[in-house]
Amino acid sequence: MAADRTTSAVAPETTRAAISSDARRARRSRRYRLTGSYTVLTVSAIVVVLPLYITVVNSLLKEDQIAHQPPPLFPFHPQWHNYSIAWTQGNLGFYIRNSLIMTVCIVIAQLVTSILAGYAFAFLRFPFRRTLFLVCLATLMIPFEVTFITNLTTVTSAGLFNTYAGLAVPFLATGFGIFLLRQAFLQIPKDLQEAALLDGYGHWRFMARVAVPLARPSVAALGVFAFLAAWNQYLWPLVATGGTTPLDTVQIGLKQLYGTQADQINVALAGAIIAFVPLLILLLIFQKQLVRSLTAGAVK
Repeated sequence: MAADRTTSAVAPETTRAAISSDARRARRSRRYRLTGSYTVLTVSAIVVVLPLYITVVNSLLKEDQIAHQPPPLFPFHPQWHNYSIAWTQGNLGFYIRNSLIMTVCIVIAQLVTSILAGYAFAFLRFPFRRTLFLVCLATLMIPFEVTFITNLTTVTSAGLFNTYAGLAVPFLATGFGIFLLRQAFLQIPKDLQEAALLDGYGHWRFMARVAVPLARPSVAALGVFAFLAAWNQYLWPLVATGGTTPLDTVQIGLKQLYGTQADQINVALAGAIIAFVPLLILLLIFQKQLVRSLTAGAVK
């Protein structure tokens, strides 16, 4: 009996020791995983941010300092007037205005067409629905350069050459946007649509008051992607406006600034930073919507 009591007393202690050892190993393993994850994230952030940081530093240096070896990693005497020179001599305010007009038109048009087409492919039933959707997806595999001459001929024959409409017309709809919003609408439970129909909602009211608000992160993400793509365009605005007209965009303006300030690379880099500021503001405003859109459907 004494041996049994001794054994029963030792057993819980052994169990507790084993559980404590497992807990320590689990905490150690979790700590290693967190350390590895943060290390990878830190290195990735440095790789992404370093080129931008170097650009900002070089834009604040003097011309003779940029060629120093090793290059300076901090502007001890920043030349802030480089930005005023880039703004005035490069006429960047004029080019940014043109880019904003073109970009806003493209973003609004892509949002409208993508919402309508995505809703139709997600909720409506009509002949050749899947075939038409595959055709929309197939446009993602066609490089823009393949349709470049055709678009230019169409714009010219329609009398839209060297106009804001000519800059935006080839980009009024996008297969990527249709696919993105269709997938977002498909995540909406069918019960909501049935309840809305019972309440007297038609397709227009259901889309405007239920579907689009629930898909708001995807809509915001599409708006950001469309803005980035339109703002960074260079080849199409160069051809569609002739490259030396009052409709030149900011990317063409940066190229002209670099050509006129070839001996002052710091001024050209300052102009590039100025052109980047609207994109940075946009990303800061919509970063939460971007994350929510990219992670949608990842967690049940």
